[in-house]
Formats: sequence, C-alpha cells, structure tokens
Amino acid sequence: MSLIQLIQSNVSLRFFTTFGIAASARFYLHVMEVAQLQQLNQLPELAGLPRLILGGGSNLILTRDFPGLVLHIALTGRGRVNEDDQFTYVRAAAGEVWHGFVQWTLTQGWGGLENLSLIPGSVGAAPIQNIGAYGVEIKDCFHSLSWFEFATGKIHTFTHADCQFAYRDSVFKHALRDQGVILDVTFALAKSWQPKLSYGDVAQNFHDIATPTPQQISTAICAIRQEKLPDPKIIGNAGSFFKNPLVSAEIRTVLLTRFPQLVSYPQAAGQYKLAAGWLIENAGWRGRVLGRVGVYQKQALVLVNLGGASGAEVIALAQEIQADVRRQFGVSLEVEPVLI
Repeated sequence: MSLIQLIQSNVSLRFFTTFGIAASARFYLHVMEVAQLQQLNQLPELAGLPRLILGGGSNLILTRDFPGLVLHIALTGRGRVNEDDQFTYVRAAAGEVWHGFVQWTLTQGWGGLENLSLIPGSVGAAPIQNIGAYGVEIKDCFHSLSWFEFATGKIHTFTHADCQFAYRDSVFKHALRDQGVILDVTFALAKSWQPKLSYGDVAQNFHDIATPTPQQISTAICAIRQEKLPDPKIIGNAGSFFKNPLVSAEIRTVLLTRFPQLVSYPQAAGQYKLAAGWLIENAGWRGRVLGRVGVYQKQALVLVNLGGASGAEVIALAQEIQADVRRQFGVSLEVEPVLI
C-alpha cells in the first residue's frame, strides 16, 4: 500500500490524548516505519501543511482542530546497544511506552530510571520535555538520540549538549520545534548505581531500609503517583499542568516571611524552585470547578476533564489560576503541556 493510501482524513484525536478533548486532524498518519517519514516530501498534496508530532498524547492540550498532518509516532523496539566499565547503554524507539520501557530496564537489572516510573507518554517525547520526577530528570541518564529532519530527510545524532536540556525544556521545544521527529533515544545507565531518595514522599517509604533496590523504589513511586494523580483512562488529565517556578533567594526569603510553610527546593546558581502545587492549593484552587474542567481534589497541580471539556475551558481555568497565584504571591506560573 502506498503512503498516500495510509494517510487518513478528518480523524478524531480525542482518544489519542490523555486530556480527552474533542478535536480532529485534517490528515493523520500512523507512523510504523522510518521509511514512511522519508517518503513524505514526495507527496505534493501535503506540501506546506503544518505538522504535529503525536506520541502518547499526555503532554498535549488541543484547543482546536489541527489543519495539517498529524504524525502519530509508533516506532517500536528496545535493547542494550553497548556497555563499558561505567555504563550500560540502552536504546528504545520513540513509540515505546515510557513506563513499559522503564519497567523493562528494571527487569534486566539496570537501575537509573526508577524515579521516572509511571510517567505517562512515549520514549520519544521524554527528551523534548526533559521529563522529571522525584529528583531525577531525563538529562541525568541521557546519552544520545536520533532525529529525522523533515526538510532534508536526513537522520542526525544528538548528544547531551546538542539537546540543550533545561528544566522541562530542550532545543526541540524552540529552534527545532516542528522541524523533525525523534526516532529513538539511548540512555547511559550507571553500573555504580546509587538510590536517589531526596524527596520526602519517597524517603518516607525507606526509613527502615538502608539501600533499597531500583525495583523497590519504582514500586514505591508508582504507589505514590497512583495515590496523588488521577488515572487518565478514568479522568482526563495531562499530569502536572504548571511548571514549578524558579525564583531568586531574595524573593524566596520575602515569601517565607509571609508564608512560613512555603515549599521550596534549592537549585543551581542560588535559585529556588517553588512547589507550584502548594501555591495553587494555598491560593484556594484545589478541588474548584470551572465549567467542565476543574482542579483535582488530591493534587492541585493537576487540571482534570470532568466530561466533554473544550480547549477554551481548559485555557480559561489555567488563566484564572495564573492570575490568582500572581496576585497572591507575586509569582508567575508557566503552563507545562503544549497547547495547540
């Protein structure tokens, strides 16, 4: 079957994103092979149309129908590709489910990704967002990735430095946004593994265990996430909706004089990361509802689809929260998911 025959028209994207907003794509391609991407430039019917890369849909808020081509990346495969005295190098295709990949590495006896257990989405999306949780980010164990460039059809290898990782950020969200697609990601998992238990919720599970195993940490983190976060299969959501804001030590000191219970974490260069969930909850938003969207009762950092929510309703709620937090704390919140 030719590529043009595989491309579908007017496809609903509602069930391809975890927030579950009704929206459709003018054209849609379920990408199973790199060859399909290489053939795109041979189709004049698609010339000039915008493209949207879709993985697990867990970090995407659709506010309207998409007028171009949606490329749903479903490339699969995973395995060990190399090792040396310090690291085991493990590669996964972009369409692999992130949590499934993490669990696979643990069953092989390779620690390093356990703190990132149960984060929804695909492997290919993980470096774009530099996903992180419980004191670990992708950049901490990232080695390299393969990236397909739309304009030339070439495949490039990106090193750690090439990706320009920052807090929930990378070059793929800026200079290279919509210019190509990640094909696979390689991780360097340290053989001299050490547990990372800096976050209180995690450490509390191991106060009587000196050195927990990677699998034990993963199990604990899965339980914590399941307790705090809604299952998107039951309640539509995109996980954490706002980034934890970074502020100077001076601003943190001022806030602490007014709000002694403020939750914050020291960062590089003397900055502090404030817990966005704490700010939202103490601004009075936990559990509140606006139309068909609301703030999750158990975790104020999560916005939820209460049934039939529109993109406009999600944006309206987010803007209300941002304005209220800015008014009460003088701190600006930045939306974490990609808004289309």
